[in-house]
Amino acid sequence: MTQKHTTGRSTMPRRLGTGLTLALAISATACQEANNQLLQVTDPDIINPSDVVSPEAAVAVANGAIATFRSTTGAGESTWLFGGLLADEWSTSSTFIQNDETDQRQIQEFNSSITGMLRNLYRVRTRADQAITALKAVRPDARALIAEMYLARGFAEMQLASDFCNGVPIGDGNAVPLPENGVPKTNQELFAIAAASLDSGLTFANGTDAASVLMNRSLRVTRARVALARGDFAGAGTLVAGIPTAFQYQHTFSANAGTNTIWGQGLSSRRYSVGDSAEGNARLITVRNAIPFASARDNRLPVVTPTSGSVNGQDGLTYTRTTTMWGQFSAVDVANGVDARMIEAESALKAGNVASWLAIHNALRAAPPKLGEIQPAAMTALVDPGTEASRVSLHFREKAFWTFSRGQRLGDMRRLVRQYGRTVDNVYPQGVHYKGGNYGGDVNLPVVTDERNNPNFKGCTDRLP
Repeated sequence: MTQKHTTGRSTMPRRLGTGLTLALAISATACQEANNQLLQVTDPDIINPSDVVSPEAAVAVANGAIATFRSTTGAGESTWLFGGLLADEWSTSSTFIQNDETDQRQIQEFNSSITGMLRNLYRVRTRADQAITALKAVRPDARALIAEMYLARGFAEMQLASDFCNGVPIGDGNAVPLPENGVPKTNQELFAIAAASLDSGLTFANGTDAASVLMNRSLRVTRARVALARGDFAGAGTLVAGIPTAFQYQHTFSANAGTNTIWGQGLSSRRYSVGDSAEGNARLITVRNAIPFASARDNRLPVVTPTSGSVNGQDGLTYTRTTTMWGQFSAVDVANGVDARMIEAESALKAGNVASWLAIHNALRAAPPKLGEIQPAAMTALVDPGTEASRVSLHFREKAFWTFSRGQRLGDMRRLVRQYGRTVDNVYPQGVHYKGGNYGGDVNLPVVTDERNNPNFKGCTDRLP
C-alpha cells in the first residue's frame, strides 16, 4: 500500500507510480468503453419519442393507449367493479381486505387495489396524449383513430370525476416531455376537462366511414353522460338524438388479448357476489336502499343463488350469487344505444315530459337488446307511479339493471344526492354488514396515499357526493 508523508508525496519510486497510474487509466478507459457498449443495447420494450416517427409507430402507440383504456373497463379489476362494490351492484366474497372495506364503505387511503385503478386512469390520459401528438404529426389522415384517443382520454377523465372524491390531482391534459405535479380538481372541474376532451374528439369524428360513425356515436354518448353530470339535461338529450339502440362500442377479449375481468372476478374466481337487499348466507340481514339485483329475478340479470355451501366464495365462507351475463371472452360495452335511451329518458323526465319518459322505457322493455351473453325476454310494460320522486326512483332502478357493472351506478347514486335532493342515508347501503360491523359513510373512492408524493396534493378536498 502506498504510504504518504504529511507533504502528500508517495514513498514509491516515481517510475513505478507513473506506470501504475498509466495502467489504471488504460484499465478504466477499457471498462468505460465496455460499459458504454452494454448501455447501448436496445431494449425492445421501450419506445422513445424519437422512435415514433413513422405512421406504423404512431399507430402502435395508439394501440397501446387502447390496451390501457381496456384495463379501466373490463380488462382489469377497475373502478367498474370497485365502484359497484362501494355502491350496491356487488358484495364482497373475497379474502382481500381491500374489497371488504370498499363494500363496507370504510375505505382506507392506502387501499392498494384502488392505487392500481387510479394509476391506470392516469396512464390512459398520458398514453392517449402521446398517441394524439404522434398521429397528428405522421398520420393526420387517421381521423377516426385520433378521435378514439380523445374518447379514451375523456372517458378516463369522466370516470375519475364519477368515482373519486373531490380534489383529484390532474395535469393540463397535454403530452409533456417531463412528469408534472397535477393540481387538485373538483369533480365538476374534472367533468369540464372531460367535456373538452370529448368535444375535441368530435371534431375528428366527422367522416361517413364506419370507423368515424362509430367514434362519433361513442363520443356523443360519453359526452352526454358528462352533460348529465354537469346538470345539462336538455343538452344531454340532444347529443344522443338519433343514435340507434343497437349501437355498441366495445372492448373485446381473447386468449391472446386477455379475459373479461368482470367474468373473472365474479363467476370464475367468485371474489364478487351479485348485490342484493338481503345479505348473509341465511339471507336474514337487510341492507336498506340496496337494489335487490340478485333476488329480483329480472330478465336483464339472471343470477344463480345457492342455498347451501356447495358454491362458496373465494373467502370460503360466502354463498356467492353469480351471473352468466359475461363469459371468459365476452365483449363489454363501453358505450351503447341503451345508454343513449337512458339519457333521453332522463332528459324527458327532467323536462316534465312523463309520457315520453315512460315510452322510452317501455320500448326497451318490449324489445330488449342483448346484454353481454344474455338476450332478455320481453318484459311487462311499466306504469307511471304517479309522483316525481317515484318516477326518479323507477328511472334509476331501471337504468341500474340496463347498465349493470358498466361503471355507471356509483356516479348515478352520487347524482341522486347532488342533483335530486336525496340524502346519503336514503341512497347508499345502510345497516349491519354481513362480514361484521355496520356500513360506513364513504360515498366515493379516495385518492390514495401514493399521490401524497405530489406536493400539490394534501388529501381529498372533501368526500362529498
